[in-house]
Amino acid sequence: MSSPFVSLLVFVFLCLLFTINCQHPPPQGTFIDCGATNTNTSGFQEWELDFSFISSGIPKTLNPIPDFLPIHLQTLRSFPLGDGSRKKFCYDVPAVPRAKYLIRTSYFYGGVNGNDFPVPPVFDQIIDGTVWGIVNTTDDFYNGVPSYYEGVFVARVKAISVCVAINAYTESDPFINALELIRLDDSVYNTTDFGNFGLNLVARNSFGYPQTLIRYPDDPFDRMWKPSGESYSTPKIVKDIDVAGFWNLPPLNIFETALTTEQESPVNLDLQWPTVSLPNSTYYIALYFVDGRNSSSRVFNITINGIQYYQNLNATTAGAVVFASRWPLSGRNTISLIPVEGSVVGPLINAGEIFNLLPLGGRTLTRDVTAMENLKNGFENPPIDWNGDPCIPPEHAWTGVACSAGPRVRVVSLNLTSMALSGYISRHISNMTALTDIWMGSNSLTGTIPNLEKLQLLKTLHLGDNQLDGYIPSSLGKIGSLRELFLQNNNLMGQIPRTLLEKRDLNLKTSPGNILLQPPSPS
Repeated sequence: MSSPFVSLLVFVFLCLLFTINCQHPPPQGTFIDCGATNTNTSGFQEWELDFSFISSGIPKTLNPIPDFLPIHLQTLRSFPLGDGSRKKFCYDVPAVPRAKYLIRTSYFYGGVNGNDFPVPPVFDQIIDGTVWGIVNTTDDFYNGVPSYYEGVFVARVKAISVCVAINAYTESDPFINALELIRLDDSVYNTTDFGNFGLNLVARNSFGYPQTLIRYPDDPFDRMWKPSGESYSTPKIVKDIDVAGFWNLPPLNIFETALTTEQESPVNLDLQWPTVSLPNSTYYIALYFVDGRNSSSRVFNITINGIQYYQNLNATTAGAVVFASRWPLSGRNTISLIPVEGSVVGPLINAGEIFNLLPLGGRTLTRDVTAMENLKNGFENPPIDWNGDPCIPPEHAWTGVACSAGPRVRVVSLNLTSMALSGYISRHISNMTALTDIWMGSNSLTGTIPNLEKLQLLKTLHLGDNQLDGYIPSSLGKIGSLRELFLQNNNLMGQIPRTLLEKRDLNLKTSPGNILLQPPSPS
Protein backbone atom coordinates (compact mmCIF):
# COMPACT_ATOMS: atom_id res chain seq x y z
CA MET A 1 0.00 0.00 0.00
CA SER A 2 1.45 3.37 -1.00
CA SER A 3 0.81 6.76 0.58
CA PRO A 4 -1.89 8.91 -1.07
CA PHE A 5 0.33 11.93 -0.56
CA VAL A 6 2.22 11.47 -3.83
CA SER A 7 3.93 14.86 -3.53
CA LEU A 8 5.50 13.97 -0.18
CA LEU A 9 9.03 12.70 -0.03
CA VAL A 10 9.97 9.80 2.23
CA PHE A 11 13.55 8.72 2.38
CA VAL A 12 15.36 5.96 4.19
CA PHE A 13 19.03 6.02 4.97
CA LEU A 14 20.54 2.66 5.96
CA CYS A 15 23.63 3.63 7.88
CA LEU A 16 27.12 2.23 7.86
CA LEU A 17 28.58 2.10 11.36
CA PHE A 18 32.11 2.78 12.44
CA THR A 19 33.83 3.25 15.76
CA ILE A 20 34.23 6.63 17.50
CA ASN A 21 37.49 6.75 19.41
CA CYS A 22 37.41 10.36 20.57
CA GLN A 23 34.98 12.93 21.91
CA HIS A 24 33.30 15.37 19.55
CA PRO A 25 35.03 18.77 19.36
CA PRO A 26 32.92 21.59 20.84
CA PRO A 27 30.27 23.01 18.51
CA GLN A 28 31.33 26.11 16.60
CA GLY A 29 29.25 29.26 16.65
CA THR A 30 28.28 32.33 18.62
CA PHE A 31 27.03 32.07 22.21
CA ILE A 32 25.54 35.26 23.66
CA ASP A 33 24.81 35.82 27.35
CA CYS A 34 22.12 38.50 27.12
CA GLY A 35 22.37 41.31 29.66
CA ALA A 36 25.57 40.01 31.26
CA THR A 37 28.33 42.40 32.33
CA ASN A 38 31.11 39.80 32.59
CA THR A 39 32.06 36.97 30.26
CA ASN A 40 31.63 33.50 31.69
CA THR A 41 32.13 29.86 30.84
CA SER A 42 29.05 27.71 31.17
CA GLY A 43 29.00 24.18 29.85
CA PHE A 44 31.46 23.69 26.99
CA GLN A 45 31.57 27.27 25.70
CA GLU A 46 32.55 30.77 26.69
CA TRP A 47 29.60 33.13 26.53
CA GLU A 48 30.00 36.54 24.94
CA LEU A 49 28.56 39.82 26.20
CA ASP A 50 25.68 41.06 24.07
CA PHE A 51 26.29 44.81 23.75
CA SER A 52 28.19 44.46 20.46
CA PHE A 53 25.21 42.69 18.85
CA ILE A 54 22.35 45.00 19.91
CA SER A 55 21.91 48.71 20.68
CA SER A 56 18.62 48.74 22.60
CA GLY A 57 17.19 47.22 25.75
CA ILE A 58 18.10 47.21 29.42
CA PRO A 59 20.42 44.58 30.98
CA LYS A 60 19.01 43.01 34.17
CA THR A 61 20.04 40.35 36.67
CA LEU A 62 17.48 37.98 38.16
CA ASN A 63 16.82 38.54 41.85
CA PRO A 64 16.69 36.12 43.51
CA ILE A 65 18.67 33.74 41.31
CA PRO A 66 17.34 30.16 41.40
CA ASP A 67 19.99 27.61 42.39
CA PHE A 68 19.27 25.40 39.39
CA LEU A 69 19.75 28.13 36.78
CA PRO A 70 23.02 28.03 34.78
CA ILE A 71 25.05 31.22 34.92
CA HIS A 72 24.29 32.26 31.34
CA LEU A 73 20.56 32.37 32.16
CA GLN A 74 20.91 34.44 35.32
CA THR A 75 20.87 37.70 33.37
CA LEU A 76 18.63 38.94 30.59
CA ARG A 77 18.01 41.90 28.34
CA SER A 78 14.60 43.54 28.70
CA PHE A 79 12.95 45.75 26.09
CA PRO A 80 10.52 48.58 26.95
CA LEU A 81 6.92 48.03 26.01
CA GLY A 82 6.49 51.77 25.49
CA ASP A 83 3.30 52.72 23.70
CA GLY A 84 2.55 49.08 22.84
CA SER A 85 3.19 49.50 19.11
CA ARG A 86 4.64 46.47 17.39
CA LYS A 87 8.32 47.27 17.79
CA LYS A 88 11.02 44.67 17.31
CA PHE A 89 14.41 44.47 18.99
CA CYS A 90 17.09 42.58 17.12
CA TYR A 91 20.47 40.98 17.64
CA ASP A 92 22.56 41.16 14.47
CA VAL A 93 24.98 38.23 14.61
CA PRO A 94 27.78 37.68 12.06
CA ALA A 95 27.31 34.55 9.96
CA VAL A 96 28.78 32.79 6.96
CA PRO A 97 26.53 33.28 3.91
CA ARG A 98 24.76 30.05 2.85
CA ALA A 99 25.94 28.26 6.01
CA LYS A 100 23.41 26.30 8.05
CA TYR A 101 22.81 27.19 11.70
CA LEU A 102 20.95 25.77 14.65
CA ILE A 103 19.52 28.85 16.39
CA ARG A 104 18.41 28.55 20.02
CA THR A 105 16.83 31.24 22.18
CA SER A 106 16.52 30.75 25.95
CA TYR A 107 14.11 32.41 28.36
CA PHE A 108 13.62 32.47 32.13
CA TYR A 109 11.41 35.32 33.35
CA GLY A 110 12.16 35.45 37.06
CA GLY A 111 9.55 38.18 37.63
CA VAL A 112 11.85 40.93 36.32
CA ASN A 113 8.92 43.13 35.23
CA GLY A 114 7.80 43.59 38.84
CA ASN A 115 4.98 42.53 41.11
CA ASP A 116 2.37 44.06 38.81
CA PHE A 117 3.31 41.45 36.19
CA PRO A 118 3.63 38.04 37.88
CA VAL A 119 3.02 36.24 34.56
CA PRO A 120 5.75 36.30 31.87
CA PRO A 121 5.00 38.44 28.81
CA VAL A 122 3.95 36.83 25.53
CA PHE A 123 5.70 38.11 22.42
CA ASP A 124 6.97 37.19 18.95
CA GLN A 125 10.41 36.10 17.86
CA ILE A 126 11.66 36.78 14.35
CA ILE A 127 14.51 35.44 12.22
CA ASP A 128 15.51 37.98 9.55
CA GLY A 129 12.17 38.71 7.84
CA THR A 130 10.36 35.60 9.08
CA VAL A 131 8.09 35.41 12.12
CA TRP A 132 9.56 32.36 13.86
CA GLY A 133 6.69 32.03 16.33
CA ILE A 134 5.19 33.17 19.62
CA VAL A 135 7.21 33.02 22.83
CA ASN A 136 4.98 31.94 25.72
CA THR A 137 7.02 30.77 28.71
CA THR A 138 4.22 30.78 31.30
CA ASP A 139 3.93 27.03 31.87
CA ASP A 140 7.68 26.51 32.08
CA PHE A 141 8.04 29.48 34.45
CA TYR A 142 5.45 28.07 36.85
CA ASN A 143 7.19 24.69 36.62
CA GLY A 144 10.49 26.35 37.51
CA VAL A 145 12.33 25.53 34.29
CA PRO A 146 13.75 27.63 31.46
CA SER A 147 12.11 27.72 28.03
CA TYR A 148 14.08 26.91 24.89
CA TYR A 149 13.13 27.57 21.27
CA GLU A 150 15.14 26.05 18.47
CA GLY A 151 15.19 26.27 14.70
CA VAL A 152 17.42 25.54 11.73
CA PHE A 153 18.06 28.30 9.19
CA VAL A 154 20.56 29.12 6.46
CA ALA A 155 22.26 32.52 6.50
CA ARG A 156 21.28 34.59 3.46
CA VAL A 157 23.93 37.27 3.95
CA LYS A 158 26.83 37.99 6.31
CA ALA A 159 24.62 38.32 9.39
CA ILE A 160 21.51 36.74 10.88
CA SER A 161 19.02 38.98 12.64
CA VAL A 162 17.29 37.40 15.66
CA CYS A 163 14.55 39.58 17.17
CA VAL A 164 11.98 39.66 19.92
CA ALA A 165 8.93 41.71 19.04
CA ILE A 166 5.83 43.10 20.71
CA ASN A 167 2.53 41.61 19.56
CA ALA A 168 -1.12 42.10 20.46
CA TYR A 169 -0.78 39.86 23.54
CA THR A 170 2.28 41.57 25.04
CA GLU A 171 1.37 43.16 28.39
CA SER A 172 4.84 43.85 29.84
CA ASP A 173 8.42 44.19 28.62
CA PRO A 174 9.65 41.30 26.43
CA PHE A 175 13.08 39.83 27.24
CA ILE A 176 15.70 37.25 26.31
CA ASN A 177 18.30 35.43 28.43
CA ALA A 178 20.55 33.74 25.89
CA LEU A 179 21.05 33.38 22.14
CA GLU A 180 23.05 30.67 20.38
CA LEU A 181 23.98 30.26 16.72
CA ILE A 182 25.62 26.86 16.18
CA ARG A 183 27.14 25.97 12.82
CA LEU A 184 25.74 22.70 11.47
CA ASP A 185 27.31 20.21 9.11
CA ASP A 186 26.03 20.66 5.54
CA SER A 187 24.69 17.09 5.55
CA VAL A 188 22.33 17.64 8.50
CA TYR A 189 18.64 18.00 7.52
CA ASN A 190 19.89 18.47 3.95
CA THR A 191 16.66 17.40 2.22
CA THR A 192 15.03 20.68 3.31
CA ASP A 193 14.76 23.51 0.79
CA PHE A 194 16.41 26.11 3.00
CA GLY A 195 16.17 28.71 0.25
CA ASN A 196 12.42 28.85 0.90
CA PHE A 197 11.94 27.29 4.34
CA GLY A 198 13.33 27.14 7.83
CA LEU A 199 12.78 24.39 10.40
CA ASN A 200 11.04 25.21 13.69
CA LEU A 201 11.57 22.47 16.27
CA VAL A 202 8.39 20.95 17.70
CA ALA A 203 9.85 17.94 19.54
CA ARG A 204 13.07 15.97 19.79
CA ASN A 205 12.81 12.90 21.99
CA SER A 206 14.89 9.92 22.99
CA PHE A 207 12.20 7.30 23.51
CA GLY A 208 12.66 5.11 26.52
CA TYR A 209 15.65 6.98 27.82
CA PRO A 210 14.96 7.31 31.56
CA GLN A 211 17.86 9.54 32.61
CA THR A 212 18.57 13.21 31.89
CA LEU A 213 18.58 15.42 28.83
CA ILE A 214 21.04 14.34 26.10
CA ARG A 215 23.15 17.11 24.55
CA TYR A 216 26.87 17.90 24.04
CA PRO A 217 29.31 16.17 24.44
CA ASP A 218 27.08 13.31 23.26
CA ASP A 219 25.42 15.35 20.50
CA PRO A 220 28.02 17.01 18.23
CA PHE A 221 25.83 20.12 17.77
CA ASP A 222 24.47 20.38 21.32
CA ARG A 223 20.96 19.50 20.21
CA MET A 224 18.67 18.73 23.15
CA TRP A 225 17.11 15.24 23.16
CA LYS A 226 14.46 15.10 25.87
CA PRO A 227 13.59 11.78 27.52
CA SER A 228 10.23 10.41 26.49
CA GLY A 229 7.41 10.45 29.01
CA GLU A 230 5.69 7.46 27.48
CA SER A 231 4.85 4.48 29.72
CA TYR A 232 6.00 1.67 27.45
CA SER A 233 8.62 -0.78 28.67
CA THR A 234 12.17 0.33 27.96
CA PRO A 235 14.51 -2.67 27.72
CA LYS A 236 18.18 -1.80 27.75
CA ILE A 237 19.95 -1.96 24.43
CA VAL A 238 23.57 -3.04 24.44
CA LYS A 239 26.00 -0.13 24.56
CA ASP A 240 28.54 -1.25 21.97
CA ILE A 241 26.68 0.39 19.07
CA ASP A 242 28.67 3.01 17.15
CA VAL A 243 26.49 5.23 15.01
CA ALA A 244 28.64 8.04 13.66
CA GLY A 245 27.43 7.48 10.09
CA PHE A 246 23.73 7.99 10.75
CA TRP A 247 21.79 10.54 8.73
CA ASN A 248 21.54 13.82 10.72
CA LEU A 249 24.40 12.63 12.97
CA PRO A 250 22.41 11.77 16.12
CA PRO A 251 24.15 11.05 19.44
CA LEU A 252 25.01 7.48 20.41
CA ASN A 253 23.01 7.70 23.64
CA ILE A 254 19.64 7.69 21.93
CA PHE A 255 20.28 4.09 20.81
CA GLU A 256 21.04 2.77 24.28
CA THR A 257 17.34 2.21 25.02
CA ALA A 258 14.14 1.91 23.03
CA LEU A 259 10.38 1.81 23.34
CA THR A 260 8.94 -1.56 22.49
CA THR A 261 5.98 -3.78 23.37
CA GLU A 262 5.59 -5.82 26.53
CA GLN A 263 7.83 -8.92 26.38
CA GLU A 264 8.68 -7.72 22.86
CA SER A 265 5.78 -9.69 21.47
CA PRO A 266 4.92 -9.06 17.81
CA VAL A 267 1.98 -6.73 18.42
CA ASN A 268 1.35 -3.17 17.36
CA LEU A 269 3.15 -0.33 19.11
CA ASP A 270 1.13 2.94 19.09
CA LEU A 271 2.94 6.09 20.09
CA GLN A 272 1.10 9.37 20.75
CA TRP A 273 3.75 11.77 19.51
CA PRO A 274 4.42 14.60 19.70
CA THR A 275 2.57 15.15 22.95
CA VAL A 276 1.25 18.58 21.91
CA SER A 277 -1.60 19.32 19.51
CA LEU A 278 -0.18 20.57 16.22
CA PRO A 279 -1.50 23.37 14.02
CA ASN A 280 -2.47 22.39 10.50
CA SER A 281 0.84 22.63 8.66
CA THR A 282 3.61 20.73 6.90
CA TYR A 283 6.30 18.99 8.95
CA TYR A 284 9.73 17.40 8.67
CA ILE A 285 9.75 14.07 10.55
CA ALA A 286 12.79 11.86 11.30
CA LEU A 287 12.51 8.54 13.18
CA TYR A 288 15.57 6.59 14.38
CA PHE A 289 15.85 2.81 14.81
CA VAL A 290 18.54 0.33 15.92
CA ASP A 291 18.06 -3.23 17.15
CA GLY A 292 21.04 -3.69 19.44
CA ARG A 293 20.02 -7.27 20.27
CA ASN A 294 20.53 -8.56 16.73
CA SER A 295 17.03 -9.99 16.64
CA SER A 296 16.45 -12.50 13.89
CA SER A 297 13.41 -10.76 12.49
CA ARG A 298 12.14 -7.36 13.56
CA VAL A 299 10.28 -6.10 10.50
CA PHE A 300 7.35 -3.71 10.69
CA ASN A 301 5.36 -1.09 8.83
CA ILE A 302 5.02 2.51 10.00
CA THR A 303 1.83 4.55 9.73
CA ILE A 304 1.01 8.06 10.92
CA ASN A 305 -2.67 8.57 11.72
CA GLY A 306 -3.44 5.48 9.67
CA ILE A 307 -1.55 6.70 6.58
CA GLN A 308 1.31 4.53 5.34
CA TYR A 309 4.63 6.21 6.20
CA TYR A 310 7.07 3.39 5.46
CA GLN A 311 6.77 -0.34 4.70
CA ASN A 312 8.83 -3.34 5.75
CA LEU A 313 11.40 -1.57 7.87
CA ASN A 314 13.94 -4.08 9.14
CA ALA A 315 15.36 -2.68 12.37
CA THR A 316 18.77 -4.37 12.60
CA THR A 317 22.09 -3.53 14.21
CA ALA A 318 22.90 -1.63 11.01
CA GLY A 319 20.28 0.94 11.98
CA ALA A 320 17.94 3.08 9.94
CA VAL A 321 16.62 6.61 9.80
CA VAL A 322 13.25 7.09 8.15
CA PHE A 323 12.33 10.66 7.35
CA ALA A 324 9.83 12.74 5.43
CA SER A 325 10.70 16.23 4.29
CA ARG A 326 7.08 17.37 3.82
CA TRP A 327 4.32 15.62 5.74
CA PRO A 328 0.94 17.23 6.59
CA LEU A 329 -0.19 17.00 10.22
CA SER A 330 -2.69 18.65 12.54
CA GLY A 331 -4.08 18.11 16.03
CA ARG A 332 -3.06 15.01 18.01
CA ASN A 333 -1.09 12.39 16.12
CA THR A 334 -0.39 8.66 16.45
CA ILE A 335 2.60 6.81 15.07
CA SER A 336 1.87 3.09 14.73
CA LEU A 337 4.55 0.43 14.30
CA ILE A 338 2.85 -2.70 12.93
CA PRO A 339 4.74 -6.03 12.76
CA VAL A 340 4.59 -7.77 9.39
CA GLU A 341 3.52 -11.37 9.15
CA GLY A 342 6.32 -13.68 10.23
CA SER A 343 8.00 -11.18 12.55
CA VAL A 344 8.93 -12.98 15.77
CA VAL A 345 9.58 -9.91 17.95
CA GLY A 346 7.75 -6.65 18.35
CA PRO A 347 8.66 -3.30 16.82
CA LEU A 348 10.78 -0.69 18.56
CA ILE A 349 11.74 2.96 18.17
CA ASN A 350 14.70 4.80 19.65
CA ALA A 351 14.18 8.47 18.92
CA GLY A 352 12.35 11.02 16.82
CA GLU A 353 12.54 14.63 15.66
CA ILE A 354 9.75 16.74 14.24
CA PHE A 355 10.00 20.28 12.85
CA ASN A 356 7.37 22.61 11.49
CA LEU A 357 8.32 23.63 7.96
CA LEU A 358 8.40 27.43 8.20
CA PRO A 359 7.98 29.42 4.93
CA LEU A 360 10.57 32.18 4.86
CA GLY A 361 9.45 35.79 4.68
CA GLY A 362 10.84 38.24 2.18
CA ARG A 363 13.71 40.66 2.56
CA THR A 364 13.97 44.37 1.91
CA LEU A 365 16.12 45.24 -1.11
CA THR A 366 19.74 45.14 0.09
CA ARG A 367 20.47 48.64 -1.21
CA ASP A 368 17.63 50.04 0.90
CA VAL A 369 18.72 48.07 3.97
CA THR A 370 22.24 49.47 3.66
CA ALA A 371 20.91 53.01 3.15
CA MET A 372 18.67 52.73 6.22
CA GLU A 373 21.60 51.47 8.30
CA ASN A 374 23.65 54.48 7.17
CA LEU A 375 20.76 56.81 7.96
CA LYS A 376 20.48 55.22 11.41
CA ASN A 377 24.22 55.64 11.99
CA GLY A 378 23.93 59.33 11.15
CA PHE A 379 21.38 59.87 13.91
CA GLU A 380 22.68 60.17 17.47
CA ASN A 381 19.44 58.80 18.90
CA PRO A 382 17.59 56.72 16.30
CA PRO A 383 14.29 55.05 17.25
CA ILE A 384 14.96 52.13 19.60
CA ASP A 385 13.45 49.57 17.23
CA TRP A 386 15.64 50.47 14.26
CA ASN A 387 17.36 47.12 13.97
CA GLY A 388 16.83 44.03 11.87
CA ASP A 389 15.07 44.34 8.52
CA PRO A 390 13.48 47.81 8.06
CA CYS A 391 10.33 46.46 6.35
CA ILE A 392 9.91 42.75 7.04
CA PRO A 393 7.75 41.36 8.51
CA PRO A 394 5.32 44.19 7.63
CA GLU A 395 3.67 44.26 11.06
CA HIS A 396 7.09 44.90 12.61
CA ALA A 397 8.50 47.52 10.23
CA TRP A 398 10.76 50.17 11.75
CA THR A 399 9.05 53.11 13.42
CA GLY A 400 8.35 55.81 10.83
CA VAL A 401 9.20 53.58 7.86
CA ALA A 402 6.63 52.60 5.22
CA CYS A 403 7.42 50.03 2.54
CA SER A 404 6.05 48.60 -0.66
CA ALA A 405 4.35 45.21 -0.87
CA GLY A 406 5.14 42.35 -3.22
CA PRO A 407 8.28 40.34 -3.95
CA ARG A 408 10.54 43.42 -4.36
CA VAL A 409 10.25 45.24 -1.03
CA ARG A 410 11.37 48.89 -1.04
CA VAL A 411 11.30 51.75 1.46
CA VAL A 412 8.77 54.26 0.07
CA SER A 413 8.38 56.86 2.84
CA LEU A 414 9.99 58.11 6.04
CA ASN A 415 7.80 59.85 8.62
CA LEU A 416 10.15 60.98 11.38
CA THR A 417 8.45 64.26 12.31
CA SER A 418 8.87 65.43 15.93
CA MET A 419 10.89 62.38 17.03
CA ALA A 420 13.57 64.42 18.88
CA LEU A 421 16.22 63.24 16.42
CA SER A 422 19.70 64.70 16.46
CA GLY A 423 22.66 64.05 14.21
CA TYR A 424 22.85 64.43 10.43
CA ILE A 425 21.06 63.15 7.33
CA SER A 426 23.25 60.55 5.64
CA ARG A 427 23.99 61.12 1.97
CA HIS A 428 23.14 57.44 1.42
CA ILE A 429 19.46 58.29 1.76
CA SER A 430 19.61 59.08 -1.96
CA ASN A 431 20.13 55.36 -2.70
CA MET A 432 16.53 54.60 -1.66
CA THR A 433 15.21 55.50 -5.07
CA ALA A 434 11.65 54.34 -4.34
CA LEU A 435 11.14 57.10 -1.75
CA THR A 436 8.10 59.29 -2.40
CA ASP A 437 7.87 61.16 0.90
CA ILE A 438 10.37 62.29 3.53
CA TRP A 439 9.11 63.98 6.68
CA MET A 440 11.89 64.92 9.12
CA GLY A 441 10.60 68.24 10.40
CA SER A 442 10.62 69.45 14.03
CA ASN A 443 13.78 67.63 15.13
CA SER A 444 17.31 68.81 15.97
CA LEU A 445 19.13 67.66 12.85
CA THR A 446 22.35 69.43 11.89
CA GLY A 447 24.67 69.42 8.89
CA THR A 448 23.83 70.02 5.27
CA ILE A 449 21.03 68.80 3.02
CA PRO A 450 22.42 65.91 0.94
CA ASN A 451 22.13 65.66 -2.82
CA LEU A 452 18.77 63.95 -3.45
CA GLU A 453 18.71 64.19 -7.24
CA LYS A 454 18.45 60.41 -7.64
CA LEU A 455 15.09 60.41 -5.81
CA GLN A 456 13.04 61.01 -8.94
CA LEU A 457 9.84 59.71 -7.32
CA LEU A 458 10.04 62.11 -4.37
CA LYS A 459 6.91 64.23 -3.90
CA THR A 460 7.31 65.58 -0.38
CA LEU A 461 10.40 66.78 1.51
CA HIS A 462 9.81 68.29 4.95
CA LEU A 463 13.01 69.37 6.73
CA GLY A 464 11.67 72.46 8.49
CA ASP A 465 12.29 73.32 12.16
CA ASN A 466 15.73 71.74 12.46
CA GLN A 467 19.27 73.15 12.67
CA LEU A 468 20.44 72.42 9.14
CA ASP A 469 23.03 74.75 7.63
CA GLY A 470 24.81 75.34 4.34
CA TYR A 471 23.14 75.95 1.00
CA ILE A 472 19.93 74.64 -0.53
CA PRO A 473 21.12 72.11 -3.14
CA SER A 474 20.23 73.21 -6.65
CA SER A 475 19.79 69.52 -7.46
CA LEU A 476 16.43 69.60 -5.65
CA GLY A 477 15.09 71.51 -8.62
CA LYS A 478 15.89 68.53 -10.85
CA ILE A 479 13.42 66.26 -9.07
CA GLY A 480 10.48 66.50 -11.43
CA SER A 481 7.98 64.88 -9.07
CA LEU A 482 8.68 67.23 -6.11
CA ARG A 483 5.51 69.02 -5.01
CA GLU A 484 6.21 70.14 -1.44
CA LEU A 485 9.50 71.42 0.02
CA PHE A 486 9.52 72.78 3.59
CA LEU A 487 12.83 74.20 4.82
CA GLN A 488 11.72 76.93 7.26
CA ASN A 489 13.40 77.59 10.62
CA ASN A 490 16.87 76.24 9.87
CA ASN A 491 20.25 77.93 9.49
CA LEU A 492 20.41 77.81 5.69
CA MET A 493 22.15 80.55 3.74
CA GLY A 494 22.86 81.70 0.21
CA GLN A 495 20.53 81.95 -2.73
CA ILE A 496 17.37 80.00 -3.27
CA PRO A 497 18.04 77.96 -6.43
CA ARG A 498 16.21 79.43 -9.40
CA THR A 499 15.19 75.91 -10.45
CA LEU A 500 13.01 75.73 -7.35
CA LEU A 501 11.48 79.17 -7.71
CA GLU A 502 10.51 78.41 -11.29
CA LYS A 503 8.64 75.20 -10.39
CA ARG A 504 5.05 76.47 -10.53
CA ASP A 505 3.55 73.34 -9.01
CA LEU A 506 5.94 73.36 -6.02
CA ASN A 507 4.76 74.44 -2.56
CA LEU A 508 8.04 75.95 -1.29
CA LYS A 509 8.42 77.20 2.28
CA THR A 510 11.77 78.71 3.28
CA SER A 511 10.76 81.27 5.92
CA PRO A 512 10.73 82.20 8.72
CA GLY A 513 14.30 81.51 9.71
CA ASN A 514 17.28 81.03 7.39
CA ILE A 515 19.36 83.73 5.72
CA LEU A 516 18.40 83.35 2.10
CA LEU A 517 18.53 85.57 -0.93
CA GLN A 518 16.49 85.63 -4.08
CA PRO A 519 18.60 84.89 -7.14
CA PRO A 520 19.34 87.90 -9.39
CA SER A 521 16.94 88.52 -12.21
CA PRO A 522 18.13 87.16 -15.51
CA SER A 523 19.55 89.86 -17.78
